[in-house]
Amino acid sequence: MAAFVYRLCFIMLGFLVLSCQNQPGKTKTMSADVIIYGGTSAAITTAVQVTKMGKSVIVVSPDKHLGGLTSSGLGFTDTGDKSVIGGLAREFYQRIYNYYQRPETWKHQKQEEYGNVGQGTPAIDGDNKTMWIFEPSIAEKVFEDFVTDYDIKVIRNEWLDREAGVEKENGAIISITTLSEQQYKGKVFVDATYEGDLMASAGVNYHLGREAGNIYSEEWNGVQVGVLHHGHHFGDRKISPYINPDDPTSGVLPRISVEDPGKKGEGDRKIQAYCFRMCLTKKESNRVLIKKPKDYDSTQYELLVRVFNSGWRETFNKFDPIPNLKTDVNNHGPFSTDNIGMNYDYPEASYERRNEIIKEHEFYQKGLLYFIANDPRIPEEVQSEMSMWGLAKDEFTDNGNWPHQIYVREARRMIGEYVMTENEIQGKAPVEKSIGMGSYTMDSHNIQRYITPDRFVQNEGDIGVHPEKPYRIALGTIMPKKDECRNLLVPVAVSSSHIAFGSIRMEPVFMILGQSAGTIAALAIEENIGIHELSFEKTKARLIEDGQVIY
Repeated sequence: MAAFVYRLCFIMLGFLVLSCQNQPGKTKTMSADVIIYGGTSAAITTAVQVTKMGKSVIVVSPDKHLGGLTSSGLGFTDTGDKSVIGGLAREFYQRIYNYYQRPETWKHQKQEEYGNVGQGTPAIDGDNKTMWIFEPSIAEKVFEDFVTDYDIKVIRNEWLDREAGVEKENGAIISITTLSEQQYKGKVFVDATYEGDLMASAGVNYHLGREAGNIYSEEWNGVQVGVLHHGHHFGDRKISPYINPDDPTSGVLPRISVEDPGKKGEGDRKIQAYCFRMCLTKKESNRVLIKKPKDYDSTQYELLVRVFNSGWRETFNKFDPIPNLKTDVNNHGPFSTDNIGMNYDYPEASYERRNEIIKEHEFYQKGLLYFIANDPRIPEEVQSEMSMWGLAKDEFTDNGNWPHQIYVREARRMIGEYVMTENEIQGKAPVEKSIGMGSYTMDSHNIQRYITPDRFVQNEGDIGVHPEKPYRIALGTIMPKKDECRNLLVPVAVSSSHIAFGSIRMEPVFMILGQSAGTIAALAIEENIGIHELSFEKTKARLIEDGQVIY
């Protein structure tokens, strides 16, 4: 009888649990002063700043690994003028320095054997105790140290319900809900994603692609047919785009668009190419050779054979050295790791479609490496060199040694209280309310590969224009218009034109803007006012106090 009663109670308990799980309105709720959506470098600096100012924070991260591109292969840091990198961004690079002062960090080479080559300055700056070039795994450790040191609550693998997950009231976000039905309530929200997903779901206006040059009176925005900067184009090599070079009726080689590229200065909805920043090594004991990808198709790389046949030999020019005999590999040349034209729908795509795009980019790059190392048509000296390279065995160990994060160079860009343009970058338009500074080149990667009127293949969209000096970044670039959302800050998908974003989009700047967003959020909560009502003088004073460089 006792056994029967026990079983009956167990069954009834099971029905009760099932009933509770299926009842509407049973969504779990967590609360904090500030809710940050994203796992990027900006997400972490925002969270650290909020915590330092005594406010509670939850980082809701769709990513398992923190740090975005900074910890996913972009170790050869795009810094520009390092003197304008202050606050928590500079602390990040100081913490990197501290790791590399430990002998045990140098696993595959001695520190004195490291070339110490950085972008414009030595990688290791002993005077300022900063290090600007680093391995992905070390960067991730630093972000995890920030989380541990400041006891920051991070919820990982939580994806915003982009259709119905944002609750607003009187123009302010009340809560966000993820696909797991976890709800997060806060006073101020921060969208720290590359894609701007929270911003878009909150009904904030944004732009995709390139504005026409006349929208903001810009020279370098819009379609740039005929403009060939850097070396990532076909120049005057006169390479045929056709399967049979002398026969346009034979069809077009893969990865070449047959659409009209547009006229110079016109706007479009196309975005610059993505890639993975690969961490490679020649060190045999730490090397994983690239295997032939499943469903490998050598015809996808036919155009590269023609590039080599034209005499081009720059394959390894952007195998930038990072510590322990590894590299940060970036796009270089007319046909390289940038997967031109294959990402146009990514910013607004569903999670499922984005994953397809990411996998296609991975397949493309792995196939490219295999092709160069194995196809008999590749010049022998190039093939011999490539065959010595492989993925670093001690990086990205839970992802087949492949980077966790694709390089989303550009996605949505908010149209906020202030739109940064090339005029601010070049010092032609004054910025009064500065919350940080940038200095890097206005840098857009290629956007399309097309056929010229002369029936040759050409790339378009690669632009590199240097600002004369560091520039101020306006407060309004991280704020939506007040009538669109009163309590959201956006330090990554910032309010800027396409070409201005080409400079702002550097990882140190995202960390800078993250700290500024955290400062604004905490001050607004302290004064119990909206972020738009906050006195800039108070914001400015706190930023300077915390080491931010704003002028």
